[in-house]
Amino acid sequence: MTYQGVLQKMQTEFAQPIQYYLVFDDSFLNVNQLLNKEIELQFQGYQCLNCGQPKKIFRQGFCYDCFMSSPAVGDWIMKPELSTAHLDIEDRDLEYEKKVQLQPHIVYLALSSEVKVGVTRKTQVPTRWIDQGAVQAVPIVEVPNRYLAGITEVALKNHFADKTSWQKMLKNEVLPVDLQAERQKTIDWIPEEVKPYFATQEKIYDLEFPVLHYPKKVSSLNLDKTPNYAGKIIGIKGQYLLFEDGTVFNIRTYEGYVVKMSV
Repeated sequence: MTYQGVLQKMQTEFAQPIQYYLVFDDSFLNVNQLLNKEIELQFQGYQCLNCGQPKKIFRQGFCYDCFMSSPAVGDWIMKPELSTAHLDIEDRDLEYEKKVQLQPHIVYLALSSEVKVGVTRKTQVPTRWIDQGAVQAVPIVEVPNRYLAGITEVALKNHFADKTSWQKMLKNEVLPVDLQAERQKTIDWIPEEVKPYFATQEKIYDLEFPVLHYPKKVSSLNLDKTPNYAGKIIGIKGQYLLFEDGTVFNIRTYEGYVVKMSV
């Protein structure tokens, strides 16, 4: 079987284990079915996820022009504390920014290697944690806008990491941590205006990934340098495909790349 199209992040279904899907214009593939099978990837070109033009991808699936102009990749995406829609102040497109920023957001702790703090829209639970390869996660607070989530995350960065070690995550090197205990500590550290949103108890989410066995060493596949690659898939975690030879391929990094996949 051959599949061809523009890479976008894998769609996921919260199950035991998590189900992964690659969706192309005219077909889709349940990636879990590829476990223990050989596949071949061939880089074919680019297609910007925003304008649809065959222009070289700059970042996050966007060409340079779209990345510099689209409201979907404003600075407040990566730095929620820069959100200003609640003040009626525009960054690039106030209507878009109000739609995204002025909705419930979750500040959470996730365990993918060590404990990290993060922010996501409530509608992205548990998708966000799946994409990060977290084996456990727990909400800290649910707040009504992105700005409040952002200033909470900034305060908690003094006590927790805010980035995932992708190498440790893919090798399943996870520290044993009591997330509920860690969560309880945060009540003393979150901003005063956020404390009314703190609930005494929140459910811990446990996530199981479809991995046959974890690699001891990992090496990231670069499609620009290696446009043709073949290998046997042994697992899927986060947005990565794990191969038997220790190669790992981050689908998210190569959004907007046109590929042909032969199974």
